[in-house]
Amino acid sequence: MPMHFEDYAVKGNEFLNSLAFELGGKNYKESAARLTRCVFRVLRNCLTPEESLELLAQLPMALKAVYVDGWQLPKRNAHPRREEDFISLVMKEDGLAAYRDFSNEADARQSVKIFFGVLGNYVSGGQMREMIGVLPSGIRSLLEDDAVSNRINSLNL
Repeated sequence: MPMHFEDYAVKGNEFLNSLAFELGGKNYKESAARLTRCVFRVLRNCLTPEESLELLAQLPMALKAVYVDGWQLPKRNAHPRREEDFISLVMKEDGLAAYRDFSNEADARQSVKIFFGVLGNYVSGGQMREMIGVLPSGIRSLLEDDAVSNRINSLNL
């Protein structure tokens, strides 16, 4: 059975193109890729390993690779509990590129909300609700944005 790796790349690029468009246009693809990596790295430390595996099961293969790259199971209570901490960690993960990707913390927050809105197009509404349910209450607001909530509610799962 042949493996068609180019199909995996197509789905991954589709996600990045959608995210780039939502962030501001096709010239934002590199920012979209960095944002994806950064949010996944912070998010996976907020979720239980079981919840991460459920999320991974629904992601396109290329995004699975980004999610697990360098992943180590977090120590207890090593994850952010507040939205501000989550955003700060995303910006820290972005390193020096954060200055290109985000003009300030509010811009980073908006980008993260856009990310979750686009992610909602690739995973089921039920999975998004489960993910929201296991996140610390201080971080849920990032996923309870109108765009994300509308996507989840429209699926009626």
